[in-house]
Amino acid sequence: MKLIKCSYVILMAFVLLLSGCRGSQKVSDAMSYYRFDTTCIAVNPSGSLTLRAWGGGPDRNQSVQEAMKNAVYDVIFKGVKGGGQSYATQALVTEVNARERYADYFDRFFADGGEYKKFVRETSTQDKSRIEAKSKGRQNYGLTVTVDRSALKEQLRNDGIIVR
Repeated sequence: MKLIKCSYVILMAFVLLLSGCRGSQKVSDAMSYYRFDTTCIAVNPSGSLTLRAWGGGPDRNQSVQEAMKNAVYDVIFKGVKGGGQSYATQALVTEVNARERYADYFDRFFADGGEYKKFVRETSTQDKSRIEAKSKGRQNYGLTVTVDRSALKEQLRNDGIIVR
């Protein structure tokens, strides 16, 4: 009887050990169709923001690139809210319909391999920092990125999108 209990404890310890060796955190299939908001994790003294951004697509690479675009888009047009009032940031572009007014500029800016990439980087490329929701034909990833808000603001000012 003691041998069975001991074997059971060893088996459970082995299962727990193996479950700790997984890659990215996985969530329900239904979550791959849900639209998550970008949230602020930290405001850095340099003026950059550490954000949890989400993106979806048919594969991992496109989902990650979409998450980076969404982070920069939200900093420019929506502003980002987060853990507390001190983490809330206002949108850089507050002009109504600015996305449509400057459509040529922002279409080039957010194109694949566009200028947006200069202002965002993934904070941790380890799979453990990513959250994955995967279903048939679609993957949704949440990842931690850093957006250089001050450099982005300066770029938009130099390009005549914002005046302040």
